[in-house]
Amino acid sequence: MRVDVVVVGAGVSGLTAARRLRDAGLAVAVVEARDRVGGRVRTHRPGGDEPAIELGAQVVHGDRNPVWDVLEPDAAEPVSPGRALVATAGRVLPLGVLARLGNPPWAVEQSLLDGQGEDVPAAGRLTRGDQAEWLRQNWAADPESLSTAGMAAGRRADDVGEGRFAVRGGFDLLPGALARGLDVHCGSPVRSITWSRGRVEARLDEGAVMAAAAVVTVPPPVVAGGALAIADLPARKRAAAESLRLGDAWCAVLTLCRPAPESAVVFDAEGGLGFVTSTAGSTRVLVVAKAGAAARAREAAREGPPPLGRVLPWAGDARPEHVEAADWGADAWATGAFTYPRVGALWARAAWAEPVSETVFFAGEATAAGVPMVQAAMASGRRAAGEVLEAVGR
Repeated sequence: MRVDVVVVGAGVSGLTAARRLRDAGLAVAVVEARDRVGGRVRTHRPGGDEPAIELGAQVVHGDRNPVWDVLEPDAAEPVSPGRALVATAGRVLPLGVLARLGNPPWAVEQSLLDGQGEDVPAAGRLTRGDQAEWLRQNWAADPESLSTAGMAAGRRADDVGEGRFAVRGGFDLLPGALARGLDVHCGSPVRSITWSRGRVEARLDEGAVMAAAAVVTVPPPVVAGGALAIADLPARKRAAAESLRLGDAWCAVLTLCRPAPESAVVFDAEGGLGFVTSTAGSTRVLVVAKAGAAARAREAAREGPPPLGRVLPWAGDARPEHVEAADWGADAWATGAFTYPRVGALWARAAWAEPVSETVFFAGEATAAGVPMVQAAMASGRRAAGEVLEAVGR
């Protein structure tokens, strides 16, 4: 196959780049290892009247988020999670009890986001275990590795408005809309890229894609670990790929034998299950565990469905009938939830974003200055496409 540009990865960043390049008149092929588009967007649809449940990207932040430029005008659905609870010291209590202790974890996080910050571990600003666990679950990183300067810089670069929203009908409507009309090849992992100036060969398990340029959107550890080999990668780029890391994540929808009596989100301050969400009248419970909690939830799941009674007392003897899991930390093409700002590695995002000889270009949330969310992925795709167009004189 011969095209003008090959885009490696059909996540949000790759699809965004491909659309801009196609709209500029270039022939573009998007090559994706998975059997679906969307990357770390994964929506579970239980069927019937049950609403969609997100096993990847959870919510859209901001009423000015570029997501709303792609989807239908009525796609934004304000998030109403129900009661906010915390599981701590063997009890499940209103989340507000943490505020009574002084310096609740969300206030500590906000102070880190609002400050200028030094490139030092966030752990130095914490005084309690619930504060540390809150950061683990929101940033998919241990506070000993999480840079206060990186957190603050991400917030300053992110201006998407107010509010938290679900995508009505499911988050995967976004990559579906972005992919519409594009030449997308799923189930075709790119194993290696060789290049010379103005010429690229992307090798697949069967065959190859020849192009004048490539846009690589896979997470950096995929390259650092050798799953995608890029020939003649400059030393600075290799060092960046090795420095940029994604936090662990394990998500699952558990279908129980009885419906939830209330809608609630439980923060597991003891580090076992992350955030657990139940919806009144639904038998389905969502577990989103990151960092150390992801490893513990994954290990528990090997013996059977993770026990929920400690965080949802009403579910203590409710037998799970089905588990639909998304193990992002074990996913070879994801390697985790998202790229966190790591102490000593703040230089690496810009380095990973740098094109190589106006031929191999890079996108993905790992290259973006903002918080590691969908808007950062979209911005990176637009930026990389612009670099390609400038290189080819369009």
